[in-house]
Amino acid sequence: MAQTRKKQVQPEFGPDKAFGIALREVRTAKGLSQEGLADEAGVDRTYVSLMERGIKSPTLRMLIRLAAILGVTAGELVGRTEAIMSAARSPTRKTPPPD
Repeated sequence: MAQTRKKQVQPEFGPDKAFGIALREVRTAKGLSQEGLADEAGVDRTYVSLMERGIKSPTLRMLIRLAAILGVTAGELVGRTEAIMSAARSPTRKTPPPD
């Protein structure tokens, strides 16, 4: 009997997803792989993947640890997250005013 694969969970856009995007941007800019970041943080690579996909959220301790490893402040990661969320809320094209 063939096994069916579970569909991957893809959360809707929100703070978790925005943080994941911010984390991935900083990690790749620093030239670190998910595995490299995970090793330095003392977590499994899948945990980094889950954070980057917005499925898991880091604790405050983990946020500070990730920021230190990436050479940024936790505030910078949070600020980048807020900027991503703000950009997602802003319309990319202007709609005409109502008549």
